[in-house]
Amino acid sequence: MSLTVRFAPSPTGLLHVGNIRLALVNWLVARRVGGTVLLRLDDTDEERSTAAFAAGIERDLTWLGLTWDRQVRQSDRLALYTEAADRLKASGRLYPCYETAEELGLKRKSLLARGLPPLYDRAGLKLSEAERVRWEAEGRRPHWRFKLDHQGVNWFDLVRGHVHFEGADLSDPVLIREDNRPLYTLSSVVDDIDFGITHVIRGEDHVANTAVQIQLWQALGGPVPTFAHLPLLTDASGQGLSKRLGSLSIASLRDEDGIEPMALLSLLSRLGTSNAIEPCATLEALVESFGLEQVSRATPRFDPEELVRLNARLLHLASFAAVADRLVALGLEGVDERFWLAVRPNLTRLADAVSWWQVSHALLTPTITNLPFTQWAARVLPLEPWDETTWGVWVERIKAETGVKGKALFMPLRLALTGADHGPELKSLLPLIGRTRAEARLNGLVA
Repeated sequence: MSLTVRFAPSPTGLLHVGNIRLALVNWLVARRVGGTVLLRLDDTDEERSTAAFAAGIERDLTWLGLTWDRQVRQSDRLALYTEAADRLKASGRLYPCYETAEELGLKRKSLLARGLPPLYDRAGLKLSEAERVRWEAEGRRPHWRFKLDHQGVNWFDLVRGHVHFEGADLSDPVLIREDNRPLYTLSSVVDDIDFGITHVIRGEDHVANTAVQIQLWQALGGPVPTFAHLPLLTDASGQGLSKRLGSLSIASLRDEDGIEPMALLSLLSRLGTSNAIEPCATLEALVESFGLEQVSRATPRFDPEELVRLNARLLHLASFAAVADRLVALGLEGVDERFWLAVRPNLTRLADAVSWWQVSHALLTPTITNLPFTQWAARVLPLEPWDETTWGVWVERIKAETGVKGKALFMPLRLALTGADHGPELKSLLPLIGRTRAEARLNGLVA
């Protein structure tokens, strides 16, 4: 059987960088060996799941290039979860419980107050048929718990190494709610069995859940997959991420912050690993360089400022062909490679190119700090055609004839020509501005 993984988000909010890190790791592991990627939307929470969030998940993954081979929705598979639950009931592994949420809360508080772990006391197993009839006559509907075997649960985790749980230390999990809705613990295992998931790669917050689910896999007769539990990503301050709060959402990084897909993927593929954080131009290169054995157990922190720096480095390496269509989409009609090579070293985001296009191709109000000096400089502008040698020839003449040099020479010229005190090298920008526009700006005119 070929390696098969799944990314299983719930369409209840925006995907954030922590979600995408897990999607990326699954994707890289599968693509490296020619495996299969399943996108499963865990949308059984009818109150919070929305079509808009589901569409947002697909848009985010597509933007990043994290394609999938098959897609399913849990809401289409409810009959299969019911069938699996019926099998567990028939085998005696799924039993009804009638406590209310308030009653369970009191039990939990009592155990904690006595210094005991808040494990379910299996009261549901002790109910007689008459007691069940009485509860239901009062209007109570049962939730259904999976009866765990009180034996050791062991597995080798590709990130954490050998993991052991004692079954007696685990609480029988609820698999079916009072309204007959299946919970994640059951539906996820049913799906993993049906779709032949060979590797479950997810966050370390699922470690205890895995101990429970291994017994469920076995009870349903399915092969137990290989596991890898990654440390959860935090923000730069060490706080957890929440998709419902929009923390570092993919949508905001794309639509508001102008982050390049490969900048984000380059960073996420390296965080928490032994590899240096470097820009990577293609997904194929990421596939070749990534392995689960590189992932450490230390908590990785996501720093947006580091992402911005990486974004700039990626743009500085980008060819004109790679960005030409996007530059035109930004309104830069007639943009050419000469312009791109001139401004590329000064970009943090691709949209920054717009302002330099306006400097070289649109009207600009110059900033004049020494009008007599810039007017004199205008009179000695070389004749066109201009190229990258023009700036040096012009500046050397100014130095020779005025004795002005250094910042006193360069800054008035830059401010007059561009309206800014920093930016692309003027030897590259000056030919784009052209002699007519440059002369007017040096004389203090809008041009």
